[in-house]
Amino acid sequence: MNIMFFVNSVLFGFALAMDAFSVSVANGISEPKMRRRKAVIIAGTFALFQFLMPLLGWAAVHWVVSYFKKAEPYIPYIALILLMYIGIKMIYDGVRKKNGEGEVILGFSTLIIQGIATSIDALSVGFTTQSYGLLDAVISALIIGAVTYGVCRAGIEIGKVFGDRFSSKATLVGGIILIGIGVEIFIKGVFL
Repeated sequence: MNIMFFVNSVLFGFALAMDAFSVSVANGISEPKMRRRKAVIIAGTFALFQFLMPLLGWAAVHWVVSYFKKAEPYIPYIALILLMYIGIKMIYDGVRKKNGEGEVILGFSTLIIQGIATSIDALSVGFTTQSYGLLDAVISALIIGAVTYGVCRAGIEIGKVFGDRFSSKATLVGGIILIGIGVEIFIKGVFL
């Protein structure tokens, strides 16, 4: 391990955390009164998935390459479907909230889907770190997870500020953001 190893891991972390950051902002927007404990759980969930996916990709390269190579073209489609589902659900809940039917609260199953959808592209990082030994792969994934946690905590707090100010439209905006992220992942993965 050298300084470039750490720099590369931190840069991977920031690059991979951008989708999770946007989703964290959307979560903060849709739930501006979110408690600190829940914000920690949300950021921790994103960090956990961003930690696990590069390791899974690394393991795939070393043990089951052929299976994961076959699945790689479907990753943008999976992310699009998951984020479209969550985004449409948020818009629907936002319209219900607007009509006085109650506040929209992020549930555990939705959080897990968000974690998977925003980290699925991190599998490819595991492919690029194939030359790492197991210890280096784990340390790199830990750094990526730590960066993701910090970025997502910041995103939630930013979202909460906007959610407080624009609460009547906040959930709708959050849903639109998620759909946009899904479309972006799909376009980058399929056409670029």
